[in-house]
Amino acid sequence: TARIEASARVEIRPRVSGQVMQVHFQDGALVKTGDLLFTLDQRPFQIAVESARAEVGRNEAKLTLAEQQVQRYTPLVAQRFAPESEMDTRRSGLREAQAGLSAARAALRQAELDLEFSEIRAPRPGRVSDRRVDAGNLVQQGVTLLTTLVALDPVYVSFDASEAQYLRYARAAAGGFRPKGNATPADGAQIQLRLLDETEFSHAGRLNFVDNTFDTRSGTIRGRATVPNPDLFLTPGSFARLRLFAGDAQALMVPDAAVVADQSGRMVLTVAADGTVAPRSVQLGPLVDGLRVVRSGLAPEDRVIIGGLHRARPGSRVTAEQGRIGPSPLASVQ
Repeated sequence: TARIEASARVEIRPRVSGQVMQVHFQDGALVKTGDLLFTLDQRPFQIAVESARAEVGRNEAKLTLAEQQVQRYTPLVAQRFAPESEMDTRRSGLREAQAGLSAARAALRQAELDLEFSEIRAPRPGRVSDRRVDAGNLVQQGVTLLTTLVALDPVYVSFDASEAQYLRYARAAAGGFRPKGNATPADGAQIQLRLLDETEFSHAGRLNFVDNTFDTRSGTIRGRATVPNPDLFLTPGSFARLRLFAGDAQALMVPDAAVVADQSGRMVLTVAADGTVAPRSVQLGPLVDGLRVVRSGLAPEDRVIIGGLHRARPGSRVTAEQGRIGPSPLASVQ
């Protein structure tokens, strides 16, 4: 059993304190990067920007005066009409004016940032949750939770594997049955997924993470796969069944529709050399892309009836036509 998770989850909190003036999204809506979510009262920040600009202008005037004084005293000191200490004072005043202007410009940039932060926008595409505050509420910088946003394409699928399952997977790499990862056990091996109400593994993805240690309490190791979700149907928090391919294996497979059941168990109908229908009891394995693995009861040379089962009766003679068995299409693996 695996759990579907968002590939990214962001808690939307304000970067400045203030009063919420407007909420711009519908609860549970899809948003794009940069979409406006909340607007705070911008008047205090606009005033701060105007004040910072005025401070920049004041410091620019101070710098201009300091530069003029240095220019004025330079020839006087050179001709010894003014003491060297007076020139040192003017140069110090110039450096102080330059530093003051730099500080004023930095304060202006900070005020402009605060004004920008009064508009709270989506940092990435995804689906937002419900609003946690309404217009009129005061919010605190970095503290108040406004809403959450989750990324839905792709999604993560997290699971816990037993030690036996992990060893079987790891030994498949050692034996050359699957590609070896260069630096991580998560080498992009294919996984398949089915939801709880689905009968087939109709979603496909790739393994992208295996933890570095086992949980000593449960004896399991955590893994994660990435599954494309272009239609946004896979929802974070839901459960699913996951199948991980440890490597290729030789197996006899028949269409699942060719398997019939009676009181004695499962069987398939075959055509003998003389054209008569002969039932074969079989032991079955998992379903892979619409094909059922047959563990025992069939030989590779047996001819299995895959169509027209309602017309085939054990012992009756039939005219067989060559058919074709192929896997059912799956979601593409990225």
